[in-house]
Amino acid sequence: MSKIDTLCIHAGYTPGKGEPRQLPIVQSTTFKYETSDQMGRLFDLEDSGYFYTRLQNPTNDAVAARIAALEGGIGAVLTSSGQAANLFACLNICQAGDHIVSLNNIYGGTVNLLGVSLPKMGIEVTFIGADATDEEIDKAFRPETKLLFGETLSNPGVEVLDIERFARIAHEHGVPLVVDNTFPTPIHLRPFEWGADIVTHSTTKYIDGHGVSVGGCIVDSGNFDWNAHADKYPGLCTPDESYHGLVYTEKFGKAAFITKAVTHLMRDLGSIQSPQNAFYLNLGLQTLHLRIKRHTESALKVATFLSSHPAVAWINFPELPGDSQHEKQLKYLPDGSCGVMCLGLKGGREFENKFMDALRLVTIETHVADCHSCILHPASHTHRQLSDEQLRAAGIAPDLIRLSIGLEDPDDIIEDISNALDIASA
Repeated sequence: MSKIDTLCIHAGYTPGKGEPRQLPIVQSTTFKYETSDQMGRLFDLEDSGYFYTRLQNPTNDAVAARIAALEGGIGAVLTSSGQAANLFACLNICQAGDHIVSLNNIYGGTVNLLGVSLPKMGIEVTFIGADATDEEIDKAFRPETKLLFGETLSNPGVEVLDIERFARIAHEHGVPLVVDNTFPTPIHLRPFEWGADIVTHSTTKYIDGHGVSVGGCIVDSGNFDWNAHADKYPGLCTPDESYHGLVYTEKFGKAAFITKAVTHLMRDLGSIQSPQNAFYLNLGLQTLHLRIKRHTESALKVATFLSSHPAVAWINFPELPGDSQHEKQLKYLPDGSCGVMCLGLKGGREFENKFMDALRLVTIETHVADCHSCILHPASHTHRQLSDEQLRAAGIAPDLIRLSIGLEDPDDIIEDISNALDIASA
């Protein structure tokens, strides 16, 4: 069973005779054992099993296993949000005094996480441009650099990451490439096949697909050789005194990274996804392969309409033949990118706000990538505290509008956008 459409429905949970066909919600904080030794062996990581939902839960593990199968990874863990997934992916191998290199075209919340919050923990971050030369990127690395971070399809700029190139650069410096694969999902892109080592997701977006469940996920490829760079990664390659001197790479081999994320970070920081939300997430996963294709097909139709509209100043959508990302899209995302695009309208901020206010089907909201079409103007909404100069410094054009195409009929979406542009122009 290897076809990705089938994995969406069956991976991670195989009921036996008389067991529920649908994945059960194990809504329990704790689990019973018959002897003290049984419980003790779990706490020593000598046996597998469940003892407290903050670390592991059967519902969560089944959903994580499904996402791992879709990505082609060896293991995964669900987190309470996409931001928690990115934070844990970093903290799992970084500590005070360490350093991260990151692409600068990533989601603004992640820029703040890396550029503001992590430095308060003693972890420094250097941001680089996706179009920087190899020499410029090499200069960003330091002896204490622990990972290179990027988004496979950036939010909101929908720029395609040259995964092969950045994986090569990361590996030349002895660090893993960690990528956020939220927008393409594993249906359209499996980063491990191009050299990435760790994948994160905001499962709140397309994987859930309905805007009902906040969550995240970390997936481990098992491919990065931590022992080859043991001096860089003492947390994985030297004894963990909180587990009686256990060495993760010796005990768990290729699963060292993901095991440490569960047994150490989840134990101590507790950003677990609730079993109820994992259940909702599983429902979304079962139709992901159908939905993401429809999102992308509809988005291309809408983007094509917008690209020739006289009120549109510019538009970014990788599947448009003239888009700057089109060549990389054909390489990495030949079956489609996602349903998100960004654009600017002639007439400035006032015109753009009139346009958004005139929409009736497409809704103004901070969310993105679910079954409802939605729109956001960062300069007026999420980043309204910044000046135009500050916006540009953050890689966001003052006129940038993020448009997420849902599962409505694309002709209805186009009609709504067209009518709103006419009203704004009147």
